[in-house]
Amino acid sequence: MPSETRPNSTTKVVVATTVALSFISFWRAAAVVLSDLASSAFYAGGIAEHAIGKSAAWFILAVMLFSFAVRSVYLESCSMFVRGGVYIVVRDAMGHFMARLSVSALMFDYILTGPISVVSAGLYLGHLVNEFAEMSHMATRVSANLFAAGFGIIVTVYFWRSNIRGIHESSGKALRIMQITTVMVAAFLIWCPITLLLQGRVQLPSLPVPANIQFSEDALGWFNGTIWPQIGAIAIIIAFGHSLLSMSGFETLAQVYREIAYPKMKNLIYTGNLVCVYAVFCTGFITMFAVMIIPDSVRGHYTDNLLGGLAMYLAGPPLVRLVFRVFVVFVGVLILSGAVNTSIIGGNGVMNRLAEDGVLVDWFRKPHKTFGTSARMINVIAGLQVFTIFLSRGDVNLLGEAYAFGVVWSFFMKSLSVLVLRYKRHDQEYKVPGNFRIGRVEVPLGLATTTLILFLVAIANLFSKRIATIYGVGFTILVFVIFTISEQVNKRRVHLEKSGLEEFNLDMQAEITAETVHARPGCVLVAVRDYHHMSHLFAVLQKTNLRRHDIVVMTVRPISTGAAEYELSDQQLFSSYEKELMSGVVTMAEKAGKTADLIVVPGVDPFDAMVQTAAKLKASRLVTGVSSRMDSDELARRIGLAWEKLPEPRHPFSLEIITPDRPSVYVNLGPHPPRLWPEDLDRVHDLWLQLQENFGSKLHHRDVVGLALLRLQKDLEGERRNEVLEDLAKDPPK
Repeated sequence: MPSETRPNSTTKVVVATTVALSFISFWRAAAVVLSDLASSAFYAGGIAEHAIGKSAAWFILAVMLFSFAVRSVYLESCSMFVRGGVYIVVRDAMGHFMARLSVSALMFDYILTGPISVVSAGLYLGHLVNEFAEMSHMATRVSANLFAAGFGIIVTVYFWRSNIRGIHESSGKALRIMQITTVMVAAFLIWCPITLLLQGRVQLPSLPVPANIQFSEDALGWFNGTIWPQIGAIAIIIAFGHSLLSMSGFETLAQVYREIAYPKMKNLIYTGNLVCVYAVFCTGFITMFAVMIIPDSVRGHYTDNLLGGLAMYLAGPPLVRLVFRVFVVFVGVLILSGAVNTSIIGGNGVMNRLAEDGVLVDWFRKPHKTFGTSARMINVIAGLQVFTIFLSRGDVNLLGEAYAFGVVWSFFMKSLSVLVLRYKRHDQEYKVPGNFRIGRVEVPLGLATTTLILFLVAIANLFSKRIATIYGVGFTILVFVIFTISEQVNKRRVHLEKSGLEEFNLDMQAEITAETVHARPGCVLVAVRDYHHMSHLFAVLQKTNLRRHDIVVMTVRPISTGAAEYELSDQQLFSSYEKELMSGVVTMAEKAGKTADLIVVPGVDPFDAMVQTAAKLKASRLVTGVSSRMDSDELARRIGLAWEKLPEPRHPFSLEIITPDRPSVYVNLGPHPPRLWPEDLDRVHDLWLQLQENFGSKLHHRDVVGLALLRLQKDLEGERRNEVLEDLAKDPPK
């Protein structure tokens, strides 16, 4: 039986320490990572060539090959931390000071990811609009840069609104986007060699040697006018740094690791390999083909529209090339716009983790009153992205210069931390290759070399990117100061508690089961999240007979997919908000004179967490209130889809959605007898009567229904499928 909830007593709250997740295959995980990493194919080549000349294609390919080394760094990180993001790895390796510094640079990366992606998408679209205007002999043209800036702001606002409402992109949608992108990549990889063969000449880009590197006026920064760029090795490092922006997206690899299905490390290795191989072909080879096919005299016009220009210079009829260019632009808008959402989710996840670790004050974590999301963090991230787009005026080269600054420093800090942890910890399930021993000492040559290369490139970027360094260092210092002050404020307030709240005895359990909660099978599970809207809990307390059913009240502790960290502490799982929420539950239960067990379950998807908890407790009913984000039918559908993802055998239970002053909505999850309308029952009976003459007493009503279902299934799987769907559309379910 559940423990009593008496005034002034310490109420037990069972808190799950394992996040309730819906696991995904390595294919879906790779699609999520590639939605960020592969998008750089649309802008990296043009930006790099603008900075270092025609040999940029080789450097882009070199960066894509170097990505295998960076992949290994992230694999080793994830083998030590279930969520191996930059913040937690640096914190454990070098302390809180360096962790705050590194995550400040990472936030600069996230703030730039969205703008560079969406502005690039806008430029592709703007150039296509002008192309059609020219073909139609229209005098009107749009400013591609201003069009891109306006488009970028609109898309950012759209994804800001989606994240405020809590509508996140699924791995299934990412997989579909990458399937469409793969069609484009395959078309390029087949069409480009054919074009080169038909041209009768194959001229490779200038080799990546110092003599062939042609730095633009703004590509040397403080190196300009000094002897350093004249030194061959340094010139190559500077050029490599200008191309490194093509390797964004690896932080997403750490974010999705926790959601990868078993065996996790094996599937993560598959994911990393798939991502890197795809990037070599998508970004490396296609950029190479663009330099080989687009004439030198016009390629400068396609710096911000490289793949669009490549589509127009392929062999074939002009109409076919134009159609393919439209398809390229469509794919670009699709994948580049999606990268904005990824950046908002990632930045929000990092800020959530900082708030959970006491770096940010609780004000940032205050949930949205209607949607329950961390709206204040989302507002900060999206606001800075919109401001960045406005300042850039659609100049993708400027954004690319700044973006590369954040990318390389976050990579370097991550690699350095993994190198430090190599000597602090010995539980690595995976290690960066290239290790040998001198006696008992292991020498991580491969990891040390990767870290050294990233350090040299980071230093080169620091001095060669004047504008990026000024704004990047300024932003990093500003954010670092804010984080430091905020952390000190939290430390001074650590002993202050909100008055009037209950004190709780936290029972930390690896997972929620009937034994850990002490609830009998058949209990009623009530999901709550907003202490202002708990009328459904009040209704359950009023009508539930505790002799028959225990009452279990659960709340889902939202864990962002972009948190990129691992296990949370007690204070992070049961924050001040959960304490205030559960205090309201205790007060309501006391007023009703009923007892209730209290549980907190961390989860990425609240529907998965609710359904998994109901199944583990063998609940007879799951009760929720109405959602401000969706109607009751959609809420029931989403919970039903989460139930379908449960492993077999799935525990059946009913779902009750309680709306104030309206009858409850009941839905049975799992196979159950349908509730037939009276006219349907009459129809079954009439059919049974007609068939009685042939089969007599051997025929039952269930036989009629069974035959009808078999015939319907046969029609759906055969040629009459469309006819059945049309009939259902004419007479939809009541």
